[in-house]
Amino acid sequence: MIIDDQVLDDRAAILAAAGDHPFVRHSLSPGVPAHGYRRDGAVLWLLPPERGLGADAVGPTEPVLAICAALVANGVLRPEHRLHLPRLDPALLAARLPVAEHVDWDFHWTTVAPPPQPHEQPVVRLTDADRPALQALVDEAFPSTTTRPGDPRVVDWYGIRAGGRLVACGADRSRGDVGFLAGLTVAPDQRGRGLGAALTAGMTRALLARHDTVGLGVYPDNVGAVRLYRRLGFTSTHHVTSIRLA
Repeated sequence: MIIDDQVLDDRAAILAAAGDHPFVRHSLSPGVPAHGYRRDGAVLWLLPPERGLGADAVGPTEPVLAICAALVANGVLRPEHRLHLPRLDPALLAARLPVAEHVDWDFHWTTVAPPPQPHEQPVVRLTDADRPALQALVDEAFPSTTTRPGDPRVVDWYGIRAGGRLVACGADRSRGDVGFLAGLTVAPDQRGRGLGAALTAGMTRALLARHDTVGLGVYPDNVGAVRLYRRLGFTSTHHVTSIRLA
């Protein structure tokens, strides 16, 4: 059951309840109507329409699950809705909510520009003229990514060229008032040369010129990427479990 004093009626109230958490700032854009709930240190908010049906949350897992269970019982959360919750044990999650899909990932963020990287290559903003090369690179180097040319979530694409060839690329998927890097990839035959570090560092500096915080998402078993991002200053982490309700 959700009682009236646990309801949060706008973005400012949700941010205040969540301690201005960067994950909330990234999830909810300023000026967009927002609706959320709080309980015992946990904060959950419904996703705005442009993000699809579902909810995000931060805070202790037990009250997060209690809010979710109440919203499922009330019909606010329904099958096929997607939830991005604090990291949860699969057995505990399955005992409390009907789950059709479950994946764990980490939201890392930084507020400090990365230092120059050894032999750092210049990172440039790509244009429409780069679209064919960008599409070819993504198809070759990162075919499983959900961030692709034409994705409406992308603000800009950035890249590194070598000998006139596009050899690395990444997307600016900033949302809310937090910058966000996505789809970072390097051509297979160019890996091991520091291009991933150069791309991440250059893009992070570019986004920090417009935002006070920059984040990115990574699967925790991608140890090499996690190590790189931490070296570049992405040392703050929110551990996430994403689910689709059954």
